[in-house]
This record gives sequence, structure tokens and C-alpha cells, in this order.
Amino acid sequence: MTFPGHSKALLTLGLPIIGSNLAQMGLHVTDTIMLGWYGVPELASVVLGSSYFFILFILGSGFSYAVMGRVAASLGAGDDTQARRDARMGLWLSILYGALVTPLMWSSGPILLLLGQQPELAALAQDYLRVAMVGMVPALIIAVLKSFLAAQERTQIVMWVTWLGVGLNIVLNWMLIFGNLGAPEMGVRGAALASVAVQIVTAGLLMLYAAYAPALRHVHLFQRFWRPDWPSFFSVARMGLPIGLTSVSEAGLFQASALMMGWIGTRELAAHGIALELASLTFMVHMGLSNAATVRAGRASGARDMTRLRDGALVAQVLSLVFGLVTVVVFLAIPQQLVGLFLDRTNPEAPEIMAFGARLMVVAALFQLFDSTQVMVLGLLRGVHDTRVPMWVATISYWLIGIPSSYVLAFPLGYGGVGLWLGLVIGLACVGLTLSVRFWRGPWLRA
Repeated sequence: MTFPGHSKALLTLGLPIIGSNLAQMGLHVTDTIMLGWYGVPELASVVLGSSYFFILFILGSGFSYAVMGRVAASLGAGDDTQARRDARMGLWLSILYGALVTPLMWSSGPILLLLGQQPELAALAQDYLRVAMVGMVPALIIAVLKSFLAAQERTQIVMWVTWLGVGLNIVLNWMLIFGNLGAPEMGVRGAALASVAVQIVTAGLLMLYAAYAPALRHVHLFQRFWRPDWPSFFSVARMGLPIGLTSVSEAGLFQASALMMGWIGTRELAAHGIALELASLTFMVHMGLSNAATVRAGRASGARDMTRLRDGALVAQVLSLVFGLVTVVVFLAIPQQLVGLFLDRTNPEAPEIMAFGARLMVVAALFQLFDSTQVMVLGLLRGVHDTRVPMWVATISYWLIGIPSSYVLAFPLGYGGVGLWLGLVIGLACVGLTLSVRFWRGPWLRA
């Protein structure tokens, strides 16, 4: 297949995934914007609360990424039965995990206080999480079904359902945060309740599609769902846990930065949350391409077509790099305007938040290239079922290099929030460069 052919195939699969990723991110962005209008303490507390929720979610989502790689490889080898078994056990693992982490969200307030957060913010974050925790299991079910459908190369339905969720979230936020249309004014609890409702609706719609879509009925995904398949259960667990830990290592780099930014001040934490939302929006594009690369790499690997695997991987990395360069230009050209989208400019604190956020956006432009590299190569490695070594590389790079670098630059060296973000660049660069070498020198590229 030619370069244009690989590009077309990757984008055909990847663009709807990008669309669904952006829609998923849109849920958080609408929460951030509307709570920014409601009040700065509420915005800062939800930055903390959603970061806490995300850390727990991202660990459990490793099972969904395992499902994506394993189902794609099974379909590449023509084994529909194994694809069904892996998807079912991925759902089992996700439901079990979601139930186990619920107490950590209920008791989040004391944990945040131990991490050095201000009592007011910790209390508001706990209020948010005690409602949001109901959405953990539906969110994990959504992740597995998205992976299953992506491996089946049926990504458009996920995109449209997720965008429907964004619209519903905006309406519910407007009602429940501010108390419109006769609804109670619930503030952060209203934002959490809106998110839970959207997660339940989205999970239900995707389950109906996976069960009853004409092209997928032969899979019988939910038929005799209660029956275990222990070999598949443990295979998905062995692959998914390292993926989850890898994701936690990366997310932990960013969430630790949120905790340290909370030590600097509430305005700085609010600006950090806004800048991170913007960087995360662009990351969703790279993540979508990475997911598509996982599916295509898994199918090529399952069919033992090493030439297709190699050529497709090269195209995926080039496309991700091109978008990364475009993002760098945008972030450097209009940083203050981008940050200002999230704030009520009549708020007396807004100018200070915008100024600090614009400085962070300059650093965010710097780590775009490294972020795009590391997420793409991780996707390719998952497609060939290589997850344990990436886990160790990510853990060392993020926790032993990135986070200490952020702390030293921010506090002992006195660079504050900007230095804290420069530490993120160091961690991302270590992972991206190391894993790129591993993939391109790996045995999976030799016939």
C-alpha cells in the first residue's frame, strides 16, 4: 500500500475516533467553562476533583486498550470468537475495577488535605466526587465498547453518540449548576450530576448498538454475559494492567503538577486547569490517530503482514507530527485569546489568570511535539501487544525524572508554574524518544 493509501485508511478510521475523543473532552471543557462563569473557587475545586477522578479512570481504562489491541489482532487472524471473549472479559474487568475504586472517591476530601490542598477546595472537590463516582462504571463500559467498535472499524457511531452527550451535558449543566428552568442551583454537584447522566445515556446507547446493529449481531457480545472465560479474563488483565499503569504514569505527571500548582495559589491553579484543557484538546487528536494506529497495527500483526505494519506505522507518526507542528504555531500565536475563552472577563481575577495562563501556553507549545511522539508510539506498541517495557519506561521517565524536575524547577530554582510545566516537557521527551527507538528496532518489524 502506498503512503496516500495508508494515510487514507488511517484517517478513515482515525477521524471519527478523533471526533469522539474531542467530544469526550468537550464534556470536561463545558464543565470548566461553565464553572469558570460560576466562580473561581468552584472552577479550581473541579480541576482537583476531575483530576482525581481521571487518575482512577485512566488506570481502569487500560483494560479497554487491551481489548482494542487484542480484538484487532483476533479479527486480523479471522477469529471472531476470541474477539468476543476478549471484549466480554474487558467489560467484566472494568465493572469490577469501577466498584473497587468507589470508596476512594467517597473519602476524597481527607486524601486531598493530606496532599496539601486548601480545606475549602478539598471540601468542594469531595462534594463533586461523591456525585461523580456513580459515573465511573458507565465511563469504563463506554471505554471498552469504544475500543471494541474501533477494532471492528465502526467508529462513526461512537463519535455521534459522544457528541450527543456533549449537547446533553451543556443543557444539564446550564440547568443544574446555575438553577435554570426551575432546577435547583447545585454548583459543583450539578456539574457532577450532569456528567453522570451523560455517561449513563452514552453507555446505554453504545450497548444497544453493539448488541443489535445488523453487522454485529453475529458477535452476540452480551449473550450469556454472566459466563466467565478465565483464559481471556487473565490475558486481558495481564495486558491491560501495564497499559493502565503506563497511562497513570503519564496522567500522574500532569495531576501531580496540578497538586503542586495548588501549593502556589488558587488563581494559578485555575490558569493551569485552563491551559491543560487546551493542551488536552489537541492531545485528543493525537490519541485518536494513536487508537487508529493500534487497530491497524493489531490487524497487520494478526495477519503477519510486517510490511503493512512498518509502512502504516511510519505514516501514523508523520501525520501526528504534522498536526503537532500546526498546534505549536496556534499556541504561540494567540495564547491569551485561547485562555480567555474559559473566563468571564468581567471577573476582577480574570486578567491575572489570563496572563499566567498565556505563559503556560508557551510551554505547552514546546511539549506538543514530544507528547504527540510518545502517544503515537505507545499506540503502535499496544498493537503488537508490547506493554510491559513501555510501562517501566513511562514510570521511570515520568515519576523519577519528570515530576522531580517539575518540583526542582518550580520551587528550589524559583521558576514557579512555568518551571513546573518545563518538567512536563522533560518527562514527555524521555518517553517519546526511548519508546520510538524500541518500536523501530523491535522484532515485530522483522518478517
